[in-house]
Amino acid sequence: MSSNEHTNHQISYGTYVIVWLTLIGLTVLTVAIAGVNFGGIALILAMAIAAIKSTFVISYFMHIKYDQKIFLVFIITALGSLAAIFFLTTFDVFFR
Repeated sequence: MSSNEHTNHQISYGTYVIVWLTLIGLTVLTVAIAGVNFGGIALILAMAIAAIKSTFVISYFMHIKYDQKIFLVFIITALGSLAAIFFLTTFDVFFR
């Protein structure tokens, strides 16, 4: 296979349904966490669940799981840049 060829990966409807049901379940879990007073850990739990949900969406619905690895590098670079912006903004707010 040459570098210009791309193989198509067929994801079954069953996989899409399972991923969709998982996303619905995680959304319900997020709403349940918001309704219970977990204190300072509630935000951390909600962000962790959001990260898991975004991983499912990126992997299956955007087909990154089956695509060329360079796209994964782009996503990791974008997430690293976002993390740096969050860190620098937090540092600026707390240490003024």
